[in-house]
Amino acid sequence: MNHEYKQFIENKCEMCRKSDAFSPDLYTKYDVKKGLRDTKGNGVVVGLTSVSQVDGTKIIDGVKVPCEGELHYRGYDIKDLTRGFLNKRFGFEEVSYLLLFGELPTKEQLDEFKAHLIEERKLPVTFTRDVLMKAASKDIMNSITRSILFLASYDKKPLDNSLENVLRQCIYLISVFPMLTVYSYHAYNHYINDESMYIHRPDSSLSTSENILRMLRPDKSYTYLEATVLDLALVLHMEHGGGNNSTFTTRVTTSAGSDTYAVIAAAMSSLKGPKHGGANIKVMDMIADIKKHVKDITDEKEVRKYLNHILDKKAFDHQGLIYGMGHAVYTKSDPRAEVFKSFVEKLAIEKKRQEDFQLYSIIERVAPELILAKRPNATSVCANVDFYSGFVYDMLDIPHEMYTPLFATARIVGWSAHRMEELITSNKILRPAYVNMMEHKDYIDIEDRE
Repeated sequence: MNHEYKQFIENKCEMCRKSDAFSPDLYTKYDVKKGLRDTKGNGVVVGLTSVSQVDGTKIIDGVKVPCEGELHYRGYDIKDLTRGFLNKRFGFEEVSYLLLFGELPTKEQLDEFKAHLIEERKLPVTFTRDVLMKAASKDIMNSITRSILFLASYDKKPLDNSLENVLRQCIYLISVFPMLTVYSYHAYNHYINDESMYIHRPDSSLSTSENILRMLRPDKSYTYLEATVLDLALVLHMEHGGGNNSTFTTRVTTSAGSDTYAVIAAAMSSLKGPKHGGANIKVMDMIADIKKHVKDITDEKEVRKYLNHILDKKAFDHQGLIYGMGHAVYTKSDPRAEVFKSFVEKLAIEKKRQEDFQLYSIIERVAPELILAKRPNATSVCANVDFYSGFVYDMLDIPHEMYTPLFATARIVGWSAHRMEELITSNKILRPAYVNMMEHKDYIDIEDRE
């Protein structure tokens, strides 16, 4: 922009800051639940759900105390679910069935569901060329969101919000999301990075995680452990309660009567925010910075010293945060991170990344201690799932640009379950209240304004 317009923008932004800034005391005065959380950090209850449950505290003798984290999908502990399929079969399709329909499938029901997913895993003729390959963007999330909205044009009943039609649409989006994600990346990599183009069709005999790796890699090759760990990552990111930002966006947009494509596009716009879906990239950037400045990353004393510099805002991004540590709900532990860790170590051995894994282990062990020492009001801190997920994707040679899109590829299942639950259980538009801080003024004719 030219200098004159730049000055105009800067001046008007200053006007906005003066008009819209409120004293923090006003939030207390009017008991405003900023961020929809009370002064103790508890979420404001706005609905009911049976899709999943997230617990990081328990009430004992009327007092809320930290506890080991628990995550339940439709009543089943995530640890039990993952133990049930790991090293036996891929779990993405099975857990998708559970979240969508509320029950664990029999073998016959699972086979039927997988057959429908395979049948639906087809993009419209020329869609890849006419939509995905045109106007390629470095922001893969924007590319996928645009593609979702375009898909509405190919749907014969895009605005039909009957449960039957919504379920059909959700199953279709779950099926094609891996293609939208991988193909959007390849378009970016070709047109922006000037690399070779690879567009591999999905294989109907393979699982979702296998197809993602097959479509992503030029030679279509992958190991069973790689596919297993990616499958586990998808399951662990699939759902996390109705109150997370993108799922709440799903329910808010659904409550307004919007169609499935618009609802999922809105959820995508929420998830792409760095405060929500991009946390694992921040962890990776922090790890790279630590490796750059710490001579021996296996020396706990050296790592501890540098982590203190980060907390003191003297290193990395000067925000005073150790990324991947802490969670809005979990206190003592994040069950997703615990499930992940054993497989992260196996993959690190296969990829000869044991030294990096040792660094992660050191940080996971000492960071909570350092954070609590500098944050006297905090009671408990743990590593969250994002602490390890970026490392996993890096070992799988998945580009950073695909980290958040892979999160979306998993979370589309949870969004779908919550969309259907909102349609079934509520017919009211979600509309919270705001306290008006505006003072009334007398109108001034334009000739008299100064």
